Amino acid sequence: MLNLVQALWDTLWHHPFRRRFLWFLLVVNAIGAVSGYFWYENQLATTSWRWWIFVPDSPLSAALFTLALAGWLGGRRWPVFSLWACTAVIKYGIWAVILISDYWWRGGVPTFLEWMLWLSHIGMAVEGILYLRHLRLLPWHVAAVGAWLLFNDWADYGWGLHPYLYRPDQWTLAVVTALILTVTLIVVPWKNIYRAKQEI
Repeated sequence: MLNLVQALWDTLWHHPFRRRFLWFLLVVNAIGAVSGYFWYENQLATTSWRWWIFVPDSPLSAALFTLALAGWLGGRRWPVFSLWACTAVIKYGIWAVILISDYWWRGGVPTFLEWMLWLSHIGMAVEGILYLRHLRLLPWHVAAVGAWLLFNDWADYGWGLHPYLYRPDQWTLAVVTALILTVTLIVVPWKNIYRAKQEI
């Protein structure tokens, strides 16, 4: 049993680019992205198509990660795109887990669908963390993705395009959580820049 755990840890943490694992994640993320867009069907229907990219945060994140996985399978790392995909699944994975947990904490009765959403968003965050640490980045990569994260927060909470909340009084929690995650995901990747410089 210990050997199995060690092997799993070795695969997930140290060697996550093994092709079978990449294919598994690609299929899971593609299914998650498609089903997620259906989840946002009503909100998209009431939003102008020009702003659709800012509405389904989690499905877009899963779709980006699916494309990043396809690139990795094809031998392409695409640093900026990979960073965008990793930070997106981490941010919206953690954001959703916090908002769902808060809803339950305040008396919401967990449903099967909510449990599935909660677990799948934990998975999103974990997969982003697994791959983020392997990216070789330049300062402009982090700056570009950071600008997108900040602008997306502005669109969500300045223009009111954020995902529907479980409770109206979650708005402050949603804003604060998003901003903390954005700042964290701008700061953390800088260690990858230092690592890349050391390896040159």
